[in-house]
Amino acid sequence: MATERFTDQMQAYGRWKTQVMEAIIKYQKWLEANKMTDAELELRLIELIEQMKSDQLTIAFVAEFARGKTELINAIFFSEYDRRLLPSEAGRTTMCPTELLYDTASNQSYIRLLPIESRLEDTSIAELKKHPINWTSMTLDTSSSEKMAEAFREVVKTKKVPVEKAQRMGLYEAERDARQVGPDGQIEIPMWRHAIISFPHPLLKEGLTILDTPGLNALGSEPELTINMLPNAQAVVFILAADTGVTKSDLDMWNLHVKALNNDSRHARLVVLNKVDTLWDELKDEATVNNTIQSQCNSAAKMLEINPSSVFPVSAQKGLLAKIRHDQNLLVRSNILKLETILSTDILPKKQEIVRESVVGEIGGMVKESRDLIASRLADTSKQLSELQNLSGKNEDVISHLLKKTRQEQAIYHKSVEAFHASKKMFSDHHSQLLATLSLNEMDNLMSVTRKEMSDTWTTVGLKNSMKDFFGVIANTIKQASEQTDKTNQLVLALYRKFNAEHGNTDVKPRIFSINKYKRDMERLLHEAEAYRNSPVTTMTEQSFVIKKFFISMVSHARNTFFNAHQEAESWGKAAMAPLVARIKEHKEQMEKRLESLRKINESRDTLQARIRELEGNTTQLDQQLAQLNGFLDILNRSLDSFVTPAGNVSRISAA
Repeated sequence: MATERFTDQMQAYGRWKTQVMEAIIKYQKWLEANKMTDAELELRLIELIEQMKSDQLTIAFVAEFARGKTELINAIFFSEYDRRLLPSEAGRTTMCPTELLYDTASNQSYIRLLPIESRLEDTSIAELKKHPINWTSMTLDTSSSEKMAEAFREVVKTKKVPVEKAQRMGLYEAERDARQVGPDGQIEIPMWRHAIISFPHPLLKEGLTILDTPGLNALGSEPELTINMLPNAQAVVFILAADTGVTKSDLDMWNLHVKALNNDSRHARLVVLNKVDTLWDELKDEATVNNTIQSQCNSAAKMLEINPSSVFPVSAQKGLLAKIRHDQNLLVRSNILKLETILSTDILPKKQEIVRESVVGEIGGMVKESRDLIASRLADTSKQLSELQNLSGKNEDVISHLLKKTRQEQAIYHKSVEAFHASKKMFSDHHSQLLATLSLNEMDNLMSVTRKEMSDTWTTVGLKNSMKDFFGVIANTIKQASEQTDKTNQLVLALYRKFNAEHGNTDVKPRIFSINKYKRDMERLLHEAEAYRNSPVTTMTEQSFVIKKFFISMVSHARNTFFNAHQEAESWGKAAMAPLVARIKEHKEQMEKRLESLRKINESRDTLQARIRELEGNTTQLDQQLAQLNGFLDILNRSLDSFVTPAGNVSRISAA
């Protein structure tokens, strides 16, 4: 069974998410009660709640064949079934990418399998996931671990097809696979392209998703894995085998698909040296064996250009056996617990930071804007109260003078508001230029031109040049968008500084738009595209399949990135000026109330005490509202319960 460390941390993370969702719901009700909501804000809050509900922690396991990857998954997560739940016998076990999760929407246990023939279509896996009709579904009987294990064997099934068909699906390369062709002209290929397994394991129910990937060749032939799935995982566990060391195919996989992820702080990379039990030698003392294992770790670290302390030596097979037999000594020797400690103390907190940065950062910004508005309202109310209390016993001339002074302040304020609206128009122009740079119409035109050029070319060189030209335009567009974003942000900051200086505010701060995550996404995609463009497989694969795969995976991903960037930029543009607009509206209403109050007091002294009592009541109510909002912020900023582990058990991937 997965150790209590990881289970406890997953449960703590689940509790934290629940608290955040409850805080969002309470804030939603608070806005309604205080008549401070609108349709757009209401919709965004609902979206944030749904985003929290569907949030998942994804850990991807990546390795060449026969590295014990699936056995490691069994040992860490599924040992409580007292058997190998996922098939991990010798040979090529994981034939297609497999996602293990719990489908909270359907609340069902199942296996969904995407037929390998779907590779002949111009449709991505992400798109096919939206339509269950494309998948073969099997109900999963979770009452018996035997039946579950038997059902999971479906994932590793293969079948034979003619070479020509395998070639059209991009699963046959003459130089690599010619020896695999039988006398009947057929070759064995995976039966399934992708598998999704849903069942109510406690960790999966808490939001854990495990991605079990095939070996290098499968990764190379299914770019969606490296373009979408691996970058979207919060952690990538890269597995080597102690009995083979770092082979050329291991190194290729590391350099092409895993190493680049370390440029993004949102991802954790863990390197595991599995099968260290093959180095256990009863004829040698323990110190000698440990030195041999450490030597293998040092060698692997040098090859991968990482710190030796970042390589975790384990025996997945002995770890699983130890858990099933409750053999504590063997469990300690397998070193599985140290790896589980990393998952619980490093990866989960990092995942929380991602959620806090996105969802909690946004909702926290909304709550803070509401709090600042209430604080401003409280300051205005307190000022009015103090002003009116000082008027008690004063003559009519003093009140008339104050009324005249307030009207003059109102006139000056109206002029500054007119200047603000002119500046707001300038922001709108800058924002429109940013949206135009991220235009999907331009992207679609580029895609159309690129597809035509690739289809019309007669040479592989022509194909590769078209790919290079496409991403050259994309890189230039992202650069322009980044420059336009910087200009727009600078304008926003200048507008806020000017407004705060003119009106004596210090707490009205803008939300700045960042395109960095989209730049990182495009840089990763460019890296993948270059690897695909320069791959010998691309040279030897049939032209129509090269074009199809390029568009299904890389081009469609680029378009999705542009779409998301455009959506976020558009949403930000609507909200960027909202705090200032709210302050202007609030100040206008407060000033009008103040003038009306002074006018009535000027006409009747009886109004003065009534107004003072009204303002005192308002002050008490605003104090309560402020306390409620501060309470929401305390919940949103609460840290994840930490799980204390012995010193020295945790280390992170770092550059050598």
